Amino acid sequence: MQWSVHRPFGPPAPLDRLRLRRAALRYAAHGWAVTPGARLIGQRFDCGRPGCPIMAGHPALESWEDTASTEIAQVQAWWRHDPHSVLLVTGRRFDAIEVPASLGLRVLGAVRLNRRADARGPVAVTAAGRWMFLVGPGRPLRSELDHRLDVVRHGRGSWIPAAPSRTPEGPVRWAVSPEQAQWLLPEPAIVQELMTDALGAVREPQLTVPRQMSTARRGG
Repeated sequence: MQWSVHRPFGPPAPLDRLRLRRAALRYAAHGWAVTPGARLIGQRFDCGRPGCPIMAGHPALESWEDTASTEIAQVQAWWRHDPHSVLLVTGRRFDAIEVPASLGLRVLGAVRLNRRADARGPVAVTAAGRWMFLVGPGRPLRSELDHRLDVVRHGRGSWIPAAPSRTPEGPVRWAVSPEQAQWLLPEPAIVQELMTDALGAVREPQLTVPRQMSTARRGG
């Protein structure tokens, strides 16, 4: 028998639901559309839909693209009783470029070292080592990034998990919080340029890397 190296999570405490709801309300208040995600129970996610086979993170609502909202009353209702994960819908106010930690660390280091205020924006990090740079919406990936197996652009039809949502590996956190970035989003071309410049020091994967459920579809 192989023992899991991850500490199992028990039933979420009421404090978890309040923390998740508070975060969802904060995002919505700044115009970032949110949708409730499946709850983490043990090592799998449960959306409450009978017979749902998805064990990884995914939206709790089947019609999440149509019902994602910034309305405070709606967000309060979604998190009134259940500790849903907080999912940010991409392709509206922002896109997200998801990269491995090796690339994300180099890009963020370049932003800070070179004091690139024009490239500074919110950056979310999962415990599995995926970095998500939030940028203005609508721009496709450069060819140097698009062909890589470990780089994904989240646009229309996609979402990303947001802090303080939890995954089996641990919580999602902000490497650069929206408050630190003053809720501003950099131009995607600038961030993609920094990513392309950093590629020379990052080995390209030979196999497809595991990704969250939202990456099953690239943003259009």
